[in-house]
Amino acid sequence: MNRISHIIVVLGLLCIAKGTAQHINQVTATIDHETKEVHIKQRITYWNMSGHGLSSIYFNDWNHSYSSKRTALAKRFAEEFNRGLYFAKDEERGRTTITSVVDHEYVGLHWERTNQRDIVKITLDKPLPPNESAQLFITYTLKLPHSKFTDYGFYDHGGYYLKDWYLTPAVFDGEWKLYSNKNLDDLHTDLAETTVNLIYPSGLFVASNFDSSGSASFPGGQQISLRGSQRKSCEIILTPENTFTKHVTPYLTIATDIESAKYNEIAQGISINMIAEFLHENLGSYPHNTLLVSEIQYNDSPLYGLNQLPSFIRPYEEKFQFEMKVLKTALNSYLRETLFFDIRKDRWVNDAIANYLMIKYVEKYYPDQKLIGKLANMWGIRSFHLADMGFNEQYAFFSMLAARKNIDQALNTPNDSLIKFNQKIANRYKAGLGLAYLAEYVGEERIDSTILDFFNVHKLDSRIKVEDFKNVLEQCSDNELDWFFDEYVSTRKKIDYKIKSIEKTDDSITFTLKNKRGTKVPISLFGLKKDSVVSKYWFTDIDSSKTFTIPRNGEDRLVLNYDQKIPEFNQRDNWKTLNGFFSSNKPLKFQFFKDTEDPYYNQVFYVPVANFNIYDGVTPGLRIYNKTFLERPFQFDIAPTYSFLERTLVGKASLRYRKYHGKSGLYVSNYQLQGSTSHFQVNSRFSTLTPSILLGWRPDNLISNRRQFLLFRHRSVFRNIDDAIADDIDTDPDYNIFNVRFQDIDNDIINYKSWWLDAQHSSNFTKLAFELEYRWLYENNRQFNIRFYAGKFLRNKTNSDFFSFALDRPTDYLFDLNYLGRSEDSGIYSQQIIIAEGGFKSKLPDPFANDWIATTNASINLWRWIELYGDMGFLKNKGENTRFVYDSGIRLNFVTDYFELYFPLHSNNGWEIGQPNYGERIRFVVTISPRTLTGLFTRKWF
Repeated sequence: MNRISHIIVVLGLLCIAKGTAQHINQVTATIDHETKEVHIKQRITYWNMSGHGLSSIYFNDWNHSYSSKRTALAKRFAEEFNRGLYFAKDEERGRTTITSVVDHEYVGLHWERTNQRDIVKITLDKPLPPNESAQLFITYTLKLPHSKFTDYGFYDHGGYYLKDWYLTPAVFDGEWKLYSNKNLDDLHTDLAETTVNLIYPSGLFVASNFDSSGSASFPGGQQISLRGSQRKSCEIILTPENTFTKHVTPYLTIATDIESAKYNEIAQGISINMIAEFLHENLGSYPHNTLLVSEIQYNDSPLYGLNQLPSFIRPYEEKFQFEMKVLKTALNSYLRETLFFDIRKDRWVNDAIANYLMIKYVEKYYPDQKLIGKLANMWGIRSFHLADMGFNEQYAFFSMLAARKNIDQALNTPNDSLIKFNQKIANRYKAGLGLAYLAEYVGEERIDSTILDFFNVHKLDSRIKVEDFKNVLEQCSDNELDWFFDEYVSTRKKIDYKIKSIEKTDDSITFTLKNKRGTKVPISLFGLKKDSVVSKYWFTDIDSSKTFTIPRNGEDRLVLNYDQKIPEFNQRDNWKTLNGFFSSNKPLKFQFFKDTEDPYYNQVFYVPVANFNIYDGVTPGLRIYNKTFLERPFQFDIAPTYSFLERTLVGKASLRYRKYHGKSGLYVSNYQLQGSTSHFQVNSRFSTLTPSILLGWRPDNLISNRRQFLLFRHRSVFRNIDDAIADDIDTDPDYNIFNVRFQDIDNDIINYKSWWLDAQHSSNFTKLAFELEYRWLYENNRQFNIRFYAGKFLRNKTNSDFFSFALDRPTDYLFDLNYLGRSEDSGIYSQQIIIAEGGFKSKLPDPFANDWIATTNASINLWRWIELYGDMGFLKNKGENTRFVYDSGIRLNFVTDYFELYFPLHSNNGWEIGQPNYGERIRFVVTISPRTLTGLFTRKWF
């Protein structure tokens, strides 16, 4: 069957399908401005369009997902370290109160909430046969949530945003598709003929994706009638000011409140007209009267990256910034209102089309646009490879960022199983790159016309499937495209090719391509002559390696994936010269600060650094490393610094090779050699040398924050001790310790769980230690922390407490802890506490144990970050009786593990608060490492 015949048949089938009945939904809603409630009377005529009889019908009630801390929405927020909904006040929450459900004979029907809480099950009085309808009358009240959680609900300025707000029927296609709200913008509901009669407060203006069919004002309020045919949900924005402008173009009408203060209104109108024309040319006619493109929609899916910088430092021209903002939002809205895939399962198709068209738009209108905009021409920046990158190269960059961190997920992964970075950025970009990849392989015009045909055939098709998209793509190509769906879409396999060897004659070039990852997808090869492309070829069916011969056309270099249209894992080995030099002999490039990968250089970066401890003071220096913005397997990091107090060099260095394995199970192996040197007392230096192996495990569900690690390391410590304190040091200056530790941590913001088992062996001792820690956040917002620690010497030949277990301030003989003044026993630096070993906060006499120790630390919050803590435990020294110890006090837990204050109240010392020099008893936790602090802000993404 040729392509035209195929389209005619599909169109015919769709005409039959679209001739069937759709649900009829009539909603009368009244907003109570004082209570932030919406009183609704809803009449729905539900058509059973399946081949099964139905005894009950399920409805989406996503407003109720804001009702408690146990909903899927609250759990999703917690997974992303967002406690806003968990700590919300009752008046900030949303809920749905159903008053009655009756059928057309006014017989009351039984209804109940499922375990998902935001899904309502209505049991019919009698089964509903196929192709028959049932009328339901539902009366209920929505208590709207505060908009601070997801933008949905009421605003402090008096406005409202209503989206997926009234009850809509869940989809039944042989089984019910019951999807809870997880703030993923993927409501899955049947199409309906919907009328919304909205009564709302005076002084507000309305914008909606539905058409207005009449409005009126009355004392104290307003009324508007909104209609939508073959729509899923009515979206309404109510604002105190009329911020929306309707742009009527020859192609479609766009209503938007997106604007730019530095870009005049006439120019904005011209840009929107250009965007409308682009949408029409590439997607066909929009089947509804008005396309809603709002700032709220944009905020849900913004242009990530430099576009989110404050406006006064944004590097893009206002015209470009405005158009990209409107284009992205318009594309998402356009596709959401027309292509009705099961977005929870198959979002990648919409993402592929949207991001592919964004790539095309930039290629057409802004081909020279740089990724960092005007910054690319600034002195000091223009030498960076980042400055050479085009705007569209960000798609490959961000998708590869996930791949290099081994957190990438297959494109067909369900939307609610994606980690946030993939759901918002990486998978969307990879999907768009996929179509750009196909366009290069089969021809851009073919792909463009196929998307246009596909859209015109399948728009408003309520039962559209991915198979429909696959079939249309396969019709447009002369080559088979199974690799695209079987490899690129359905797996997380990496694409990575290399030119292995090369031979040349006067009229031909013979070379071998190696498929380093075994992912069987096409690869492009370019022949370059003085940086100009003189030939291009595509090669397929390469299992491991394959030899090819091409005619010689004056090439001086062969480069794989030269235009970077293929999201390849490693492009550093993609080229070979034909003039006697090999790609492995790439020149060395020294560069200030970190940069993106430049495949034509071996990059070495340098940046000034400064560290601090009280013995070395502020130690400025230079960090030399090879880590780019994208991870690479082998990394070196050398940071020599100068101690002005000691007038000598200090610092650290490391060599690391990281090997990522599969998605789950054993997913990473780290092989590392570290060295460091610093001072632990005046004129007393310590140096460490540590080879180590770290193995990491994780579950198949990447959203889970659980990880397991097994560490093997051998730490050698060398100390040069000042003669003035040599008599105070009662251990050998140098020692070696072999350390094995297994750790299991579930870094959940609601229920944090962690435990580890640690073994250490040296010539003088062997010891075991165990730690278990829990943090519970209860529904009444009370947080309870408990930690248990136990340690035992299996043998101990030492004659001092240097290697002993400690109650409150371990000696840190492994030099793991970031003490600002590790040898201090008085003064402010001695008050720094790092919760380790015994975990006590009070300074008790004789705090060491050379036999065994067992302690428990607990705390519970009294109000927000003010907590009451208590510690208790037992110490046992050789030849002595077991001692019981305890302390208690107030903890100010500003940021757990990062900034805390402890105020002792009572302990074995008595009432500490009434004793002299109480200020010296206060302890503090502080983290000054920038890398550690940035983890607070990035953990929600990865």
